[in-house]
Amino acid sequence: MTEALIFDMDGTMIDSMGYHAQSWTAFAQKHRLDINLDDLMRRTTGRNGAECMRELFQRDLADNEAWALIAEKEQLYRDLFGPVFTEVAGFKAFYAQALAQELKVGVGTAGDQHNIAFVMSHLRLPSPPHAIVGGDEGLPGKPEPAIFLEVARQMKANAAGCIVFEDAPFGIEAARRAGMQAVAVCSTHSAAQLAGPHVIATVRDYHELLNSNFLETLHVATS
Repeated sequence: MTEALIFDMDGTMIDSMGYHAQSWTAFAQKHRLDINLDDLMRRTTGRNGAECMRELFQRDLADNEAWALIAEKEQLYRDLFGPVFTEVAGFKAFYAQALAQELKVGVGTAGDQHNIAFVMSHLRLPSPPHAIVGGDEGLPGKPEPAIFLEVARQMKANAAGCIVFEDAPFGIEAARRAGMQAVAVCSTHSAAQLAGPHVIATVRDYHELLNSNFLETLHVATS
């Protein structure tokens, strides 16, 4: 019985990961840091902001320092992505169809409240998600399952009845640890990188799910 869909945000709802990469490069240059961008993205994508900064600086930053640094980096990201803001193809149509199927929809992201507000103001969804949990709410980032489990709790949905939509390995692993099925959205990673026994579909974008009548095939729980 499928009760709810839980979406990661960056790279899953919106086509933003290239701009996160650009902002990491700009941030590192500003702070005179030498980084391997691919390795940094691998180690940080899905982690909360404080965790990301500790990975970048490779030391145990105090919370206030870590969050101040990530705020600076994320402002760079919003400045870069805002003028060209783009959804992952078909997302809004798929979201609307999920609501029409009477599924609960939630967002579980490592992004902070500023990035969440930025995305929601640009996406202009037909109605807001039933729950949104961000990475600055005191929960560990992915691959820990806490963010997804909190979204399910707020929606009063059983973990086994949730399907997570993710574009990153840490997020796919977090879904597995949460006891949830997953759909791999290959906007930034390959199908092989997002594989797992709980992954029930692998797609490039939401048009593939719409064209395959994915939602119509689910056994949706009714109240």
